[in-house]
Amino acid sequence: MNQGSRRAIYAAFAANLGIAIAKSIGAIITGSAGLLAETFHSLADTGNQALLLVGGRKAERKASEEHPFGYGSERYFWSFVVALVLFSLGGLFALFEGVQKLRDPHEASHLRLAILILIVAIVLESISLRTAIREAKHSKPPGASWWSYIRKSKEPELPVVLLEDIGAEIGLIFALIGVIVASVTGNSRWDALGSLAIGFLLIAIAYVLAVKMKSLLIGEAAKSEVQRLLTEALIAHADVIRIIHMRTLHLGPDEILLAAKIEFNRQLSVTQLAKAIDDAEVRVRNAVHQRLVIYIEPDIMDTSRTL
Repeated sequence: MNQGSRRAIYAAFAANLGIAIAKSIGAIITGSAGLLAETFHSLADTGNQALLLVGGRKAERKASEEHPFGYGSERYFWSFVVALVLFSLGGLFALFEGVQKLRDPHEASHLRLAILILIVAIVLESISLRTAIREAKHSKPPGASWWSYIRKSKEPELPVVLLEDIGAEIGLIFALIGVIVASVTGNSRWDALGSLAIGFLLIAIAYVLAVKMKSLLIGEAAKSEVQRLLTEALIAHADVIRIIHMRTLHLGPDEILLAAKIEFNRQLSVTQLAKAIDDAEVRVRNAVHQRLVIYIEPDIMDTSRTL
């Protein structure tokens, strides 16, 4: 995990922990359903930042006999767990609390305090979101949309933090609207509706995260730009005639498995062929910044068979 991702996670952890404490105190004093839902939302987010750090630490373990390709995918697994926590602890609880307050409404008290806490929370979340955006800009391709970055990124932590922070900001706005309208109208059901909106929002974000992390866990190919660089590095060797086929797979955010079947100059001796393969490996390692596990198989193109 790079330092940018760690900074974004630490910023989100500190902000969410402080916000969770403030919201919990406010929820106890005011009895606001929106504040209570947001308390569990912030608690879930705080725990999620810890899970991302756990995943980053576990992914640094060296390869073993049982896991010869290392533990890079730990970061994908723990990010998938984050989606489950966000769905269960955040989304489902917010829905439960909203339904309960709709069925059995009771007037909340000290709503001005609730409004103040929510405004302060919005400011703190904005600081966390700004940090995540600043760090993500280092890895986001120029001209790419934020949605494209979240959907295509091979690093799970920054997209997770970005979605959590965006969800937190929108959730706080929902809670604030619910509390303000409940205060103006004297109808506490508006507060309950704010909790329901937060619940649906968190479930939607959890779904997006789960789908993305499932794809990474199953195995995604390297980005098209990375594949282009690898292809150019392979065919640049004078003794390479053509690439018969090439496959890539992310073993983790920073490590790629490259398997290629290549047709080399047929006049090469065994020793020369071995050296050509070694040279090709050096070229592709220098072409990209990710760590590579490389398997190259020399072959002859046969158009009569299907690869």
